[in-house]
Amino acid sequence: MTSLSLTQLSVPPTDAEVDAWAAVLTAAHAADLPGVPAATRVEIAGRLRVPPTTGRFAHFAADEGVASLLLFTDAGNAHTASLDVLQVRPDARRRGIGTALWHRVREELLAQGRTSVSTMADLGGAGQAFAESLGFENVLPLAWYVQDVRGAHDAAPGRPAAQPEPPAGYQLVCWEDLVPDAWVAAAALAHGSMEDAPTGDTDERPTAWTPERLHTVQRLVLDRGGRMLMAAAVTPAGEVAAYTSLVLPDPAALRALQYDTVVVPAHRGRGLGRTVKLRMLSEATARFPALREIATSVAEENTPMRAVNAALGYRRERAAGIFQIKL
Repeated sequence: MTSLSLTQLSVPPTDAEVDAWAAVLTAAHAADLPGVPAATRVEIAGRLRVPPTTGRFAHFAADEGVASLLLFTDAGNAHTASLDVLQVRPDARRRGIGTALWHRVREELLAQGRTSVSTMADLGGAGQAFAESLGFENVLPLAWYVQDVRGAHDAAPGRPAAQPEPPAGYQLVCWEDLVPDAWVAAAALAHGSMEDAPTGDTDERPTAWTPERLHTVQRLVLDRGGRMLMAAAVTPAGEVAAYTSLVLPDPAALRALQYDTVVVPAHRGRGLGRTVKLRMLSEATARFPALREIATSVAEENTPMRAVNAALGYRRERAAGIFQIKL
């Protein structure tokens, strides 16, 4: 095994450490995913400098590679972790650097009493090959889908796309950054409907959503330099019947990430998933003129959401999976 000089980043990381980390990720991304927008320095710095809400990071760095491990701290997931990043510069690959990084990560996992770890990897690429060589298995097949929003810009330059009409009995609203206090409890309750979303054989367990947790997660996006939108269908009784969330990790980025899209079971079958996504597209194109794409990942077995995305013009970009190993 390669003898590698590994360091843990300062807390918080210095500008030089962020720049070195970003250089590795940018080079690896250019080699592995040409044509796909890479994370910007704002996004990378935010993730390195602002602690997550669900656990704590352990960052390991060398000149040729980097690794970032998220150790969950909530009681239901103290047995597992997520390998958020493990990348090696393309010109330094096949020299045992990735394996050396993995051994350091594994040491940390065992020291913290973890019995499993998962990571996301694209299928058919270096990430899948490396993960499988270590014994990881694909426990949740999924795919990335992308919506080109330039058509919405072209249809109405400088103005929102046509506003979708909700079904009778619902009103569409959009909240930027934090959900208003008057709606946060209802939004957290709706988020609980995500518990029936496909999770495959992953060891990570859902955590209960409270108003406080929802606001904490949203503040994390803002503290890391990003922006957030939520489009929701609400009822006169004060329910959030459906919603979708969009995160722009860097306000200047060309690509945003579609996060959760939820329809509460009692309100399904009325087209609310499609309606809130259309409202999101309208609002996003109006508020972020530089935006060109919205990307989202969907489990292969989530047929209803894949159908909604297809109807909205999302194209399948690449296959991926959640890979997991038992320690």
